[in-house]
Amino acid sequence: MQKGKKRFSLAITALTALSVALSGCGGGSAASGGEGTSEKPVELIWYTIGTPQKDVDTVMAEVSKYTTEKIGATVTMKMIDWGDYQQKMQVMVASGEPMDIIFTSSGGFDYVQNARKGAFMELDSLIDEYGQDLKNTIDPAFLEGSKVDGHNYAIPANKELPQQEVWRFNQNLIDEYKMDTSGVRTLDSLEPLLKTIKENAPDITPFAMDKNYIPYVPYDYVIQNLPMAVKLDTTDYKVVNILETPEMKEALTTMRKYYQAGYIAPEAATTGSTSDLGTSGKWLLDRAQTQPFADNVWSTSNGYPITSTPASDAIITNNSVQGSMMAISANSEYPEKAMEFLNLLNTDPALRNMVDSGIEGTHYKKTADNRMENLPESKNYDMPSYSLGNNMLLYLNPNDPDNKWDEFKTFNESGVDSPILSFNFDPKNVSSELAAVQNVKEQFWSSLMTGTVDPETYLPQAIEKFNQAGLEKVMAEAQTQLDAWKAENGK
Repeated sequence: MQKGKKRFSLAITALTALSVALSGCGGGSAASGGEGTSEKPVELIWYTIGTPQKDVDTVMAEVSKYTTEKIGATVTMKMIDWGDYQQKMQVMVASGEPMDIIFTSSGGFDYVQNARKGAFMELDSLIDEYGQDLKNTIDPAFLEGSKVDGHNYAIPANKELPQQEVWRFNQNLIDEYKMDTSGVRTLDSLEPLLKTIKENAPDITPFAMDKNYIPYVPYDYVIQNLPMAVKLDTTDYKVVNILETPEMKEALTTMRKYYQAGYIAPEAATTGSTSDLGTSGKWLLDRAQTQPFADNVWSTSNGYPITSTPASDAIITNNSVQGSMMAISANSEYPEKAMEFLNLLNTDPALRNMVDSGIEGTHYKKTADNRMENLPESKNYDMPSYSLGNNMLLYLNPNDPDNKWDEFKTFNESGVDSPILSFNFDPKNVSSELAAVQNVKEQFWSSLMTGTVDPETYLPQAIEKFNQAGLEKVMAEAQTQLDAWKAENGK
């Protein structure tokens, strides 16, 4: 809904006026078993990321009434909390748990790796047969940029194309304690703000984060959240261990200082979500990924003013292109119907807003044809909009300007390509080493990144353990593939 924007990723992209027209009129399409069907509706099971919401079953019952009429299918949504999604989905997919639609991304239940493992169905022919409206609506850059070995395995959400990190602030506290955020950019520049709130408001969490937090450094990861990366301003395209870079070492030292000062919650390394802090307002700052007018979205969601300042440049990466996608399970019982649903979800404003914002009159009210305001019950259906499909179809928030989508176009055009944009590492030659590296990551990563442990002691241990697990072999394979890709693409 124009709500769960308390999460790091936010998403909406600008399309042309033609795309808007196409998305507006695409909603009635139902290629097989659509409107007026007399057959018993099939049940589609949809697994997605986000804190489970109290009213999700109630909303999905209304969604199912709509989709039964349109395409002859009901929808059951199963939400898995942020910090648990990756691990639980791995287990359920491996065990053959029934599912049709799966949220995937570069950083959440890894899209490329799972596509190559066979977890997702290849969608090319399904898109051509059941997803023409969708194909005409989604920005071509997303469909092209999310191909794996030349094929689409998931439907990307229309969203902001670049990835830009920002520091977000609880503006009520900034105002109350007369703090200045105008000079904030680097991790070190946060210290005066954190110190002020710690000394004056001990019940506030100065620096909010969960176990997925990673300090920003100017590198692009070969595999999201694993140590291999290439520097954004690279000229030699060298794959490095991010833990051995001076930028990460400095950042981890600062994180440790902040943790010891009490600016970071003691349980940060094991916390799956900070949504409770967003609800209570008992936080000063965190880091998020932005989009045009994101402050309006976050403020509307939380019910109090949130502001932000840049923490990075706007970079177009595989992570941003593949940042929010919906795959069809390779074991789906109803793949054609699942594609019909994805086609409808991404082209029908009524369905898209119901999935996002809940039930009109209960969770939100419309104030104009394309505008809405949340009602008090919206707290029981606070969804992460970026993960739920074509955000271009969402109703505007009260403070959103009429030219919002034009601003998205400007933002997208401002993005700078990562040097390894569209390079997808194939781990088949080092799969056992990669599994071992992942196990080491589970042991060290979150505690290092959140400052919970001393990098002076634990960083050398982590580097040694990663190398013992085979990281150097994985990096050598990545370098070989990247060199070949670089030569093939004339980089």
